[in-house]
Amino acid sequence: MSIALTLLSTGCGEEPDFCEADIETATLHVGAPEAFFYQLTDSTQTVLSTDTAIVFVVRGNADVTSLSPEFTLSPCATVSPASGSTHDFSQGPVLYTVTSQDGRWTRRYSVSVVPTTHEVADTTCYDFEHFELETANQRYYTWHNVLADGTLGNDWSTANAGYRISMSTAQPMDYPTTPLLQGYDGAGVCLRTCDTGPFGKMANKRLAAGNLFLGTFDIAIAMSDHLHATRFGIPFTGKPARFTGYYTYEPGPTVQDFYGNPIVGRVDSADVYAVFYRNHNAAGDEVTLYGDDVLSSSQIVAIADLGYVTPTTTWTAWDVEFVYREPIDEQLLANRGYSLAIVFSSSSGGGDFIGAIGSRLCVDKVRLICTREE
Repeated sequence: MSIALTLLSTGCGEEPDFCEADIETATLHVGAPEAFFYQLTDSTQTVLSTDTAIVFVVRGNADVTSLSPEFTLSPCATVSPASGSTHDFSQGPVLYTVTSQDGRWTRRYSVSVVPTTHEVADTTCYDFEHFELETANQRYYTWHNVLADGTLGNDWSTANAGYRISMSTAQPMDYPTTPLLQGYDGAGVCLRTCDTGPFGKMANKRLAAGNLFLGTFDIAIAMSDHLHATRFGIPFTGKPARFTGYYTYEPGPTVQDFYGNPIVGRVDSADVYAVFYRNHNAAGDEVTLYGDDVLSSSQIVAIADLGYVTPTTTWTAWDVEFVYREPIDEQLLANRGYSLAIVFSSSSGGGDFIGAIGSRLCVDKVRLICTREE
């Protein structure tokens, strides 16, 4: 597993931002949910503590003009407009404000209901041109993907939020995953394996590999269960055939083990791969891949893995075919029953806190080439 997180028990007493003014879950109850949602489990969203945008993806012909989302809130918090109130979501997101019991904290959420039709584009492009400092604290960068309608999505995640726990004084460009202003063409992404400082040494979590992946990062469980804090994959309705892009990679000088001891003769390596998997099991339960099974789950249908990432300081193209383990179920594909994970990491052993500080992977112009569905 290639994702390295800095998940430390710092003892500093720092509480999550707005911890008493959160939406914890959001639910849409509708008549004939089978005709409204692609999957019945899509009707309920678990909202991470770092999220302020809640998006329900529904079928392309769904009527979104009169819907009444219901919310589970932090204990004794209130929300305005009220949970269960009816709104027209065809005009865009509806804004909700949550207020803590004592009135000290407020937090604003946008709730969107997005009708989506079957994807027919041959190629999905990820150019990494849209990035910004995260909105709550302006401490590290986040990335947006461009959706089919030209608006920006939030499908890319990093473990930068975990790095903040151990290196709270780090500047935005000191984090493991940062923008690369001069990429192959325009901006790219730079992923570096970083020292986690005194707290990392104390906890035997001495490094954090730079990482970028399609999915979400759950900071709320990061310290207790770091492998399950990375939730890999987004629903995807294309048939992925090839995974391409450009990279540079420079391994750091010394690979170290979990305890910080040098591993003589070992050269660091990066991870560049994509995974296509069934996002519900045979019982109909929702499935997400995590740090401990993203390459081994029985739900996996196909993998495109660059394998050994040859070190190079010049931009180098990769083009990897997806190797399928089973045929695609066309009905399941149309119903958003498959998810796609793309994963980049500057140290392939980062999930076990093994790697070389200073390893540097840069990526740009990533393409997912699919077979066309009309």
